[in-house]
Amino acid sequence: MKTYKNLYDEIISLKNLILAEKKARKGKTKMHYVKKFEENIAYNLKVLHDELKNCVYKPKPLETFILRDPKTRKISKSDFRDRIVHHAICIILEPIFDKSFICDSCANRKGKGTLLALKRFEKFRRKVTHNFSKEAFCFKADIKHYFEEIEHTILLEIIQRKIKCEDTIWLIKQVLDNFEIKGMPLGNLTSQFFANVYLNELDQFVKYKLRVKYYIRYVDDFVILHSFKEQFEVWRKEIEIFLKENLKLKLHPDKSRIINFSRGIAFVGFRNFYYFKLLRKRNIKNMQRKINLFNQGKISYEKLFEIFQGWNAYSKWSNDYNLIRKLFLSITI
Repeated sequence: MKTYKNLYDEIISLKNLILAEKKARKGKTKMHYVKKFEENIAYNLKVLHDELKNCVYKPKPLETFILRDPKTRKISKSDFRDRIVHHAICIILEPIFDKSFICDSCANRKGKGTLLALKRFEKFRRKVTHNFSKEAFCFKADIKHYFEEIEHTILLEIIQRKIKCEDTIWLIKQVLDNFEIKGMPLGNLTSQFFANVYLNELDQFVKYKLRVKYYIRYVDDFVILHSFKEQFEVWRKEIEIFLKENLKLKLHPDKSRIINFSRGIAFVGFRNFYYFKLLRKRNIKNMQRKINLFNQGKISYEKLFEIFQGWNAYSKWSNDYNLIRKLFLSITI
């Protein structure tokens, strides 16, 4: 395994911090905290650089709030200057770790995403059913309380196999220790990156130890496709043992089950059947709620248009044509 030393100077360089600031402000240029930071951007970046260079940098406490959209989640928001540091870390470390990730780890990676996961699912579905001519099954699994249960010590051990730079490890510890003893905050860029690093251990085990051919993971959800139902019981036991012994994680007992394709497989926002796919009800209700907010004057037309554009590009992959048209017509202009 290739290892990397002396990365810290790259991470904290003014050139990298300037790039990180541009990434951190994307889509947020009108926010008061961005405007305040950029009033004296050269000075603020120099101060941040000096703190990092002298290893006296300390992130500010996270701002925590509850988001119901529609699922209730606790979001922990970092200060803007800390988000710059998160981007600076990811700019340098992501390309290093991404090389070792499997193709079908689809979340929070450049050139990947939900649509790639969906396309791979369709391709695997056709192969495992021999173009829908044979019965097949899916093991749909979810890791219980994933972001809350990540062990910092295990994560650092995984990172240190590749990263042999003490100052870089120190900086990562500053980010991790700003939350709690274990777990990672939802809302941080580094949390998304570290989540992939952590579960890459599972990906490697499933693909190269168990030799599972049709496997896709999106954050803490994963699917395995196979034509023999009995095989899943063997794989499930092996996966449960691996998660418990190596990552201190568990499969969600209610959300991990073997399903026949005829019943439809819920994955990346769609219910996938043999010959068609439909949007999940939660996805539809979420869009309807945004439209209702606009109709009540609580969000602007520009905001709704931005949301609907993204949602429409995503939903067009389903067979819910009439439903999408109905939602569009419900917008009151």
